[in-house]
Amino acid sequence: MTDTHARGRVRVEPGLKRVRAYVGGELVVDTTHPLLVWENPNYPAYYLPRADVVAGLTPTGTTIHSPSRGDTVHYTVKAGGKELVDAAWQYPESPLEEIRDHVRFDWQALDAWFEEDEEVYVHPRSPYARIDILPSSRHVRVLIDGVVVADSHRPWLLFETGLPVRYYLPKVDVRMDLLEPTDSHTACPYKGTASYWTAVVNGQRHDDVVWSYPQPLPESTRIGGLVAFYNDRVTLEVDGQTA
Repeated sequence: MTDTHARGRVRVEPGLKRVRAYVGGELVVDTTHPLLVWENPNYPAYYLPRADVVAGLTPTGTTIHSPSRGDTVHYTVKAGGKELVDAAWQYPESPLEEIRDHVRFDWQALDAWFEEDEEVYVHPRSPYARIDILPSSRHVRVLIDGVVVADSHRPWLLFETGLPVRYYLPKVDVRMDLLEPTDSHTACPYKGTASYWTAVVNGQRHDDVVWSYPQPLPESTRIGGLVAFYNDRVTLEVDGQTA
């Protein structure tokens, strides 16, 4: 049974995974007792026991007040030949007693994070988020400004907690001649790094409306190389019905 505590919108519960982080190839923290803290409703942050931090932490004098967590003590993280100013903080007198002896690191400031022996990206994975990727024979059409840009009977449907169903289609079923690759990229801790295309239809540009995961993370390999469209920016038909 999960031991969960909350104050306002902030929720705290113990994590079960070993968590490590590195800077410049040098270990910063290694713990089997992380806390998952939902500072926002979408995903948690890791708060890690101060006793398991092996990098040097030097107070910077920066203080930020949180109505739910109290006042911070910020630290410069010294590891791997680097000094990362204000890259870690602690709430030593927090009304949430369980986080008082834990340190919150700026995820992006550190070079690499691992859950057990697998590297994780963007932010910690939520234990309440799930992805299912299923093959389907449903007929999917995508139209932009009345022009059919994709027509497939072999989509892969991606079901992700809290998000709309996404329809991933083989490129051979997509009018790739209407798509221009862009420099845009986004990252997802469950799927990997996405690349984007702009659709040019009837002389109109629809920026970054299409994306793909060329090298998805292991749990999402089924969508590797397939393309998807933003449901709300195109006309999406599934078995003849507008989705």
